[in-house]
Amino acid sequence: MTALPPRVIVVLTDQQRWDTTGAHGNPAGVTPEFDRLAREGTLVERAITPNPVCAPARSALQTGRWPTSTGVFRNGLPLPAGTPTLASVLGTAGYVTGYIGKWHLAGEDGPDGPVPPERRGGYAHWLASDRLEFTSDAHHTVVYDEEGEPVRLPGYRSDALVDAAIRFVADHHDRPFLLFLSLLEPHHQNATDVYPAPPGYRERYQGTWLPPDLAALGPAAPDGGPHRHLGGYLGQIKRVDEGVGRLRDALRSLGIEDDTVLAWTADHGSHFRTRNAEYKRSAHEASVRVPWVLTGPGFRGGGLVRGPVSTVDLMPTLVDAVGLDVPDGVEGRSLLPLVGGGRDPDRPDSVLVQISEDRVGRAVVTERWKYAVTAADADPWRDAASDRYHETELYDLAADPYELENLAGLTSHRAVADGLRDALAGWLLRVEGADPVIEAAPPRTLDQRRPDSFDGGSVPWEGVRFGHR
Repeated sequence: MTALPPRVIVVLTDQQRWDTTGAHGNPAGVTPEFDRLAREGTLVERAITPNPVCAPARSALQTGRWPTSTGVFRNGLPLPAGTPTLASVLGTAGYVTGYIGKWHLAGEDGPDGPVPPERRGGYAHWLASDRLEFTSDAHHTVVYDEEGEPVRLPGYRSDALVDAAIRFVADHHDRPFLLFLSLLEPHHQNATDVYPAPPGYRERYQGTWLPPDLAALGPAAPDGGPHRHLGGYLGQIKRVDEGVGRLRDALRSLGIEDDTVLAWTADHGSHFRTRNAEYKRSAHEASVRVPWVLTGPGFRGGGLVRGPVSTVDLMPTLVDAVGLDVPDGVEGRSLLPLVGGGRDPDRPDSVLVQISEDRVGRAVVTERWKYAVTAADADPWRDAASDRYHETELYDLAADPYELENLAGLTSHRAVADGLRDALAGWLLRVEGADPVIEAAPPRTLDQRRPDSFDGGSVPWEGVRFGHR
């Protein structure tokens, strides 16, 4: 009997910070299953989203192309029909393809729920809503099938979607399949701005852990901000982690766990409105850094990929892992050469981030530094890019991993900023075909206090508290 090619499962969470996992040092014990995957497989230590907004990040995950390349540079724009995707590549090779959960790539000209077939990115089996946050709440999950008909799934929302994923796996386990399971958790419920964890889960984690950035910058919101919400946020992640454990149990019972590549990552993180008026849409680690782990064929025992690495690499990595050719036009790079401590001499030593909706911005991330620029006069909902940016942020991630001290403009760091500006300019030329003007921040010295750029200049240094409470 000829062995089947590896099956593929992607688990995508929505708005999950990288530091919610034990593998990244979280002490609250929220993610034992993720941590087990990290020990058994390959942990991408510094995974960075290409854009900290739902639709742009998701377009990159599906296509391996930057958001400005797909045209989905903000929410509400559809993924262009005919764009090669993970599903179309594997489907052409004989894979059964299925999508379950939140899509958010159908465009704002359609309803919140059903997605027409031509806007499903090549997935054949379909049980999803375009904007699941508006067709569901914690215990009322409505998705739409291949015919566009509503389907009510019983149970807590992430459990209901995991149950559907287990049914898909059971139905197709004797064939090569691609299953993309896109969960809403730990995203807030938009209508109520709360994090509805299952009963008892919020209470379990309330007050157990507060990351340094949220401890220093909150709570400014009248409702208590992150201090109030973090218990529910972590409780949602705990339930998701348990669901992934159940999904892996199903793979074991069907005898296909060792033959299945499983990847778990997130579209973007969350800074809980401490950096701007939203939960993301900034260049800060809390917004752009996400968890990413892989296991199964090619990734078992792979150790750490130390990064930084963009999640634009997910699609080419999975295509490569099942032995197929990565299509022309894909801009991400397979991680397989890095697994087990390997090297890829052609891989850049930095990562690009594109920012939209809150501002038109760009950032470059290296092993030590974060450098961000903003276009002052661009419309972040209409303009995908700008021909002129100015420096707004510079962080030393080795000394200040939670980015509480903005070094932009310091004369002592001018040479560092210049080198990062050159790196960013190189990215923009390669990815966007652009050569914009990047203006230096006004010079200052260490003894000159200045407004911080957490939200474009509204938070004075004097009002910022550093470190843990």
